[in-house]
Amino acid sequence: MGGARGTAEKVGPEAPPKCDLCPRLVAYRHENEAAEPDWFNGAVSSFGPASTRFLIVGLAPGRNGANRTGRPFTGDYAGDLLFATLLEYGFAKGTYAARPDDGFVLKNCMISNSVRCVPPQNKPLPVEINTCRRYLEARIAALPNLEIMLALGRIAHDQALTTLGVRKALHPFAHGARHDLGPGPSGKSRALYDSFHCSRYNTNTGRLTPDMFRSVFAAIKAELAAR
Repeated sequence: MGGARGTAEKVGPEAPPKCDLCPRLVAYRHENEAAEPDWFNGAVSSFGPASTRFLIVGLAPGRNGANRTGRPFTGDYAGDLLFATLLEYGFAKGTYAARPDDGFVLKNCMISNSVRCVPPQNKPLPVEINTCRRYLEARIAALPNLEIMLALGRIAHDQALTTLGVRKALHPFAHGARHDLGPGPSGKSRALYDSFHCSRYNTNTGRLTPDMFRSVFAAIKAELAAR
């Protein structure tokens, strides 16, 4: 795929920790390994049970967060709001301490990313998003009970729709929007919800408030309970 390396063999739902498909991301990984050899510095796997009905799709690991800890959103500023909200709405249990060994557990929820390796300036290139889509495709295919997805930001929204073969023009991104995606392989209907990403920039500028974020999770919880 347009400048990516690697083969087209069938892949599993998670990228290998030292995935070599995207040259720019591999080079950035080597920079981070040299600067911070004790960090995870690899493709970050999804977090949560495979029996989940609810999948959250983010953008990519943060350099000082998930790239350091090896768990999505763990140690990222965005994780503070995300994990607190998951606890509030019953999608998690335990105490979040921004460490992969904190004992924090997701319940009927999984977190994954559109791009599994940290990109420079937190900005993956289109070719990297396209190349990494194979892992989101495999991840979704390995979730037999999946009914609802939540996209954190426009890139995650577009990645989710493209992965599922749904026309983006029919489902424009908007915070709080719900998109009916039709039946999945199990025959159950699937839906995609949108939220602005819970990044430091969005929360500091007021583009996304905690109440706005909670309202999306309240709607998802209510829909899962009604199904």
